[in-house]
Amino acid sequence: MDEKYLKILKSYKFLEEEFAKSNYRDIEIQKKLKKLKPLYQEVSTLKDLRRELEALESSPVEEELKELYEEERENLKAKILETEGRIEKILKKSPFEGRNIIVEIRAGTGGVEASLFAGDLFRMYQKVANKNNIKIDILSFHPTQMHGIKEVIFEAKGEKAFYYFRFEGGVHRVQRIPVTESGGRIHTSAASVAVYPEPEDVEVEIKNEDLKIDTFRASGKGGQHVNKTDSAVRIIHIPTGIVVSCQDERSQHQNKQKALLMLRTKLYDKILSQSKENIKEIVRSQVRTQDRSEKIRTYNFPQNRVTDHRINYTIYNLDEFLDGEVDELVEELWKKLG
Repeated sequence: MDEKYLKILKSYKFLEEEFAKSNYRDIEIQKKLKKLKPLYQEVSTLKDLRRELEALESSPVEEELKELYEEERENLKAKILETEGRIEKILKKSPFEGRNIIVEIRAGTGGVEASLFAGDLFRMYQKVANKNNIKIDILSFHPTQMHGIKEVIFEAKGEKAFYYFRFEGGVHRVQRIPVTESGGRIHTSAASVAVYPEPEDVEVEIKNEDLKIDTFRASGKGGQHVNKTDSAVRIIHIPTGIVVSCQDERSQHQNKQKALLMLRTKLYDKILSQSKENIKEIVRSQVRTQDRSEKIRTYNFPQNRVTDHRINYTIYNLDEFLDGEVDELVEELWKKLG
């Protein structure tokens, strides 16, 4: 049997023994067993099928049973191929499936129109979430005039979060006549989206001595309250220089927890980016700039068109797309990039 399959069997047996030693109380081992179990079951099935085929091929065959023998032999071979296919599919499955996702949207080039488009993208993602039982929890929100957004960071929670947001990272470009344009000219502007898988507790260690935590008075919505208490929180991770802040909650404790979540996610992304093996698993486009030319997708309003440039795929239902009807494009992205 292949070495990689033997390792799977040995790993599962080892985890079972360790779990038993903990009197079946170690939650982390239990999680690992649960994650490995589907793969273990398929590999065990493969082992049995191969053993059965080996026994069949080593047995003497009488002439009158030769046709039945060949039929059984081909049947076992087909089952082995099917099982190997299922195993490879599981092995290729991203380790981030089923996890919560952190999404950042920032207005890029294009002034007021860029912030309006960033707001459109956020509302589109909210509608996608509502249609697919994904909960949106806003971590940071910086609005602009006319319902635009300078920046928003949110957590997408749910089994389908990774499925819908995996390929959203990159620069999104819009072409349309802005509401502020009196001459009827089409303008081009952009907004960037960054997507991070949320780390599990055991994957990122944050030491208190590595943090510089500042509190300050929040600005924006909240009436008189924002001017009376230092509820906003800014956290600096000294070893990496990563800075996060949150001021959206009235409670300093809640803002601190949200800021720590953002910090853990960015640290986790940094760890992944430094690992050649894991960066292949994440398969996402990182935003280097917010320039209009570096785009993954174009939203053209005059043509009612959405084009994803990574797979050269176009759909002509822009209004429905912005209303959260994104399944057609998401399915194509998974087929060609997943």
